[in-house]
This record gives sequence, structure tokens and C-alpha cells, in this order.
Amino acid sequence: MSRILLTVMMLGLLPAAWAQDNPATFGASTITRVGTTAGQFLKLGAGARAIGLGGAFVAESSDLSALYWNPAGMARMPGRQVQLNHTRYLADINYNLGAFSTSLGRLGSIGMGILLLDSGNMLVRTEMEPEGTGEQFKVQNFALQLSYARNLTDLFSVGGSIKFVQERIWHSTASTVAFDVGTLFTTPFRRLKLGASMSNLGPKLRMDGRDILFSEDPSPNVTGTAEIVNAQYRMDNFSLPLIFRVGLAFNALDDGTHRVMLVSDAAHPNDNAEYINAGAEYVFRDLIAFRAGWRNLFEPETEQGLTAGASLSMRIDRTLRVAIDYAYADFGRLTETHWFTFNLSF
Repeated sequence: MSRILLTVMMLGLLPAAWAQDNPATFGASTITRVGTTAGQFLKLGAGARAIGLGGAFVAESSDLSALYWNPAGMARMPGRQVQLNHTRYLADINYNLGAFSTSLGRLGSIGMGILLLDSGNMLVRTEMEPEGTGEQFKVQNFALQLSYARNLTDLFSVGGSIKFVQERIWHSTASTVAFDVGTLFTTPFRRLKLGASMSNLGPKLRMDGRDILFSEDPSPNVTGTAEIVNAQYRMDNFSLPLIFRVGLAFNALDDGTHRVMLVSDAAHPNDNAEYINAGAEYVFRDLIAFRAGWRNLFEPETEQGLTAGASLSMRIDRTLRVAIDYAYADFGRLTETHWFTFNLSF
């Protein structure tokens, strides 16, 4: 068992070791494909508990933010669950998540969720009118997903999601369909769980709409030709931010009153270098919890780092339970974000 545990931990740390030993591939002075994918709102994270743990949640996934991190976790949630998330993201961007799931017994669990991002109104600026034209625009993105998960054994769970993704910038949109898959395994050493997921697998996005249309005189210095020709900008196709994650969740202490959990994820995105997330959680009598973590370790030039959080959980009656989570995430020179989550189990 000690050999198995050591092997799993080494596998989880391989991406970080590769990043450190191969600066020519992952260093700040080389190409890492940063900024080459669309749908960046799909990378922001979800759930105050997960954020407080540094985004290391793929092997824990025990609340409805599992729909984002690892849909297999939904199979282990009894009854029905509701989760509402809100954060005032960087630059006063509103970022929200709503999710619902219900257990179907032996048939598994089904759930649905929606991610919403709204930039708020911004001024339309041009080269000739840098202070604004008097018009306003906004960015509105959303992902609507349907998920299914099932316990194949009492130790092994699988899950998947299909989601409709759309980005809207002023009068132009880009839409596609994407898929998430995940697995969750409780090892024979029952304090240790292993999780893995792949998120945002799907066709590329391409913006289209009346904002890319324009009129142009093809020969402004020649008379006797057509004065105006209708045309449009040629838009490129951009991949979705595909992310592979593998993680560990270890219950270092659980005596019924006190519980300490350690978590770690290794992530491989298609538009950046590999990185590690890590976190720890202390829970007292399933009533209050405190968390701390670190995001994007070993990622070149990252502004992300320390996270922290807390939660209060209350049982209303035998079947109804309410929990409120808060998380703080540091973004260095970009200041910080605050995350709030409401959980209802019944």
C-alpha cells in the first residue's frame, strides 16, 4: 500500500517536475500558447469551497461545484442538491453559477448547471474617438450544461457533462458544444481518494455577427468605380481551453469531531504551462470549516497565489441542510476576488 501511495503522489507531481526541468518548453521566455484559446471564462473556477482550497478539488468534488471540476463527484451526493455561486471578479465583472442535482438511486445522479459572466456596460471607443462614441457594449458569456454520474462500485465513480457554450461581444456571438468527463476512485487506503477529469473538449469557436461587417471604397483614388463595397472581417477559429486534471484528497485526521483534509491537483491546460494547486481544510463537528490553499504553482509569471476561506453549515431538520461558504483569492497586482456560495441539501 505504501508503494501504491508513493506512486500516485509521484504521478501527481510529474507535471511540476517537468515544468521545472524543461525551462525551454515552459519558461517565461518561450511560447506557451497563452491567449490562444477562446472561452476563457471556462477557466475561472467555481465554488467558494474549491477556491478556498486553492482550486484543488478534482479528487474531493463533494459539493455541486463538482459539475465544474469533476462531474463524477455528483454520483456520491445523496438526495437533492442546490448551489448558487457569486463573485465580483476582476474589473467588476459579475461571475455566477447555479446548479441542481438529484440522486436516482442505483441509476446514478443527474444534474444541470449554468455559468454566467457579465462584464457590465463599457464605452465604445475608436481611434478617432478614444473617449467614447456615446455607445456602450458588454461581454456576456454563458455555459449551460447537463451532467450524469454513477457509482460503478462502492469505490469507483464516473461522470460526464455536455454543455452549450456561447460568447457574446456586443452584436457578435460564437457558440459551440463541449464535453467534460471525470472519474473518482477511493483507494483501498480509504483515507485517500484519486480523481481525474478532462474539461472543455469540443469544436472551435468563431465570432460572427454584424459587428464584423463594414463598407469600404476599394479604389479611393480612382474615379468611375463603385464607391462602396460591402465586406466583412475574416474571423479565425479558436480552440476551447481544454484542461486535464489529476488530483489527490487525503483525510489526514477524522475522529468524528475534528477533520483535516489535504488536497492537491496537477493540471495540464492546452494554453499555458502545467501547474499545481494545493490546499488544506479543517472541519469542526461538520459545523464550521477553515481552508487555505495556493493556486497555479510553477506557472510562469502567474498573478494567482494564496487562497483562504471558511464556511458555516447548519442542519435545519433530518433531511434539510444549509451551508454558506466564503473564499478569498489573491491576484497579486490585480488585487483580489471574493467568492460566495450557498448550498442547500434536501
